[in-house]
Amino acid sequence: MSAPAGFPPWARLGAERRAHVERVAALLRQWADAGSVPEPERDRWLRAAYLHDALRDAPPDELERLAPEAWGVPSLRHGPAAARLAAEHGETDRGVLRAVHYHSVGYAGWDRVGRFLYLADYLEPGRGFRMKERKAQAARVPHEPDGVLREVAAERLRWVLEAGQPLISESVEFWNGLVASP
Repeated sequence: MSAPAGFPPWARLGAERRAHVERVAALLRQWADAGSVPEPERDRWLRAAYLHDALRDAPPDELERLAPEAWGVPSLRHGPAAARLAAEHGETDRGVLRAVHYHSVGYAGWDRVGRFLYLADYLEPGRGFRMKERKAQAARVPHEPDGVLREVAAERLRWVLEAGQPLISESVEFWNGLVASP
């Protein structure tokens, strides 16, 4: 059984994060409309949107308890922790759970819900960097999702490298899968 789209009752996020999630959901709705995405798939996208940052503002000790294995990077625990609680509270769609779990790092085994959540999380208009370029990328998603996905993944990986942070193996596998595709 899967819950309807909306913030789960166990969500731990402040006003700014809620606004971000609403923008992610709005962008996913826009792309679903443009692509005539069937209602069941649209529902999956929106469930993932409302779950992906549901624990972004949870206390660090709660996140560590829920997702101790999260790549050893505390700032990445909110996705795996939210996926765990979503499953415990009735979300059964493995694609939605994987989208939420890996939304910060990428995942080679994603279906459309994961790929589109990854794009919307990065391209939503409230983020204050590269606004003009990201707006143009967001406009291209309905017609060129694979191309924009490669661009966004490259930008995110470049940021990790420039920050001197380690690359997560799932991110590398995700990238390798993207560039191996035609």
